[in-house]
Amino acid sequence: MYAVIQTGGKQYRVAEGTTLKIEKLELGTGDSVEFDKVLLVGSGDAVKVGAPFIEGGKVSATVLSQGRHKKIKIIKFRRRKHHMKQMGHRQYYTEVRITGISA
Repeated sequence: MYAVIQTGGKQYRVAEGTTLKIEKLELGTGDSVEFDKVLLVGSGDAVKVGAPFIEGGKVSATVLSQGRHKKIKIIKFRRRKHHMKQMGHRQYYTEVRITGISA
């Protein structure tokens, strides 16, 4: 059984036991979280699609850790103008493990 959920402005295809890094949630390690914005639930050939969300659909997960991604380097360069600007960015994330899917 798998599902497509929406969190942090992004969509993820998840199955039970899957670990994924999502946008930061203000939760501690070991806390449980439920995602109620379920777009699709599938099991073999049976697929249930929401419009836009499935009513009563929930995906439960457990928080494994909080962290930051690798640094992304941004360089703005103007040739022949003696201009170069460098910046960096590290996005925060929450790592979760999917524990259950209900439709």
